[in-house]
Amino acid sequence: MAECGFAVSVETCTIVQVEGWPETQAACEAELSRQLGAALPSAFGEAVPVGGWLAVRVAPRRFWLITEDGPKPSWSIDPALGCSLSLGEGRMRLKLSGPHTFDVLKACVAIDWDSPQARPGSALQTGFHHVPVLVLRTGTEACDIFAPRSFAQSLVDWLADIAVSRDIQIK
Repeated sequence: MAECGFAVSVETCTIVQVEGWPETQAACEAELSRQLGAALPSAFGEAVPVGGWLAVRVAPRRFWLITEDGPKPSWSIDPALGCSLSLGEGRMRLKLSGPHTFDVLKACVAIDWDSPQARPGSALQTGFHHVPVLVLRTGTEACDIFAPRSFAQSLVDWLADIAVSRDIQIK
């Protein structure tokens, strides 16, 4: 009998990518922080809640602002400082949880889940079968994967196949 311990759900979400121009990066970050009412993540891979959004620094000058509620941003970026782009239409959020979440993921991605860089609250970019995804570690037994919409169902099927091969029941 399969052991219970892995859950997957797929959801839409709002993602806005913000990037500052090289010469105005500091001013862009300061203005966005002011509009959101909180400091943005300072290190690559860091995720912090700001103004109803989760801000993730995905590159030196680039942030993803993520929310589940789907509101329109109440902030704007001065084009002289940087730019913003909605990514939510092309991405899905896979929520993974359970005591065997990382047993399943270890068969899929080359991430050391015990390293300080993969602690809860961190964001990691990796590839799933040559497709780039962002993995957000949300807890000791949970994470979210932001994947291209066209790849989400294949990813769910792949995770299910791995769980079954390890005799882990999916909730």
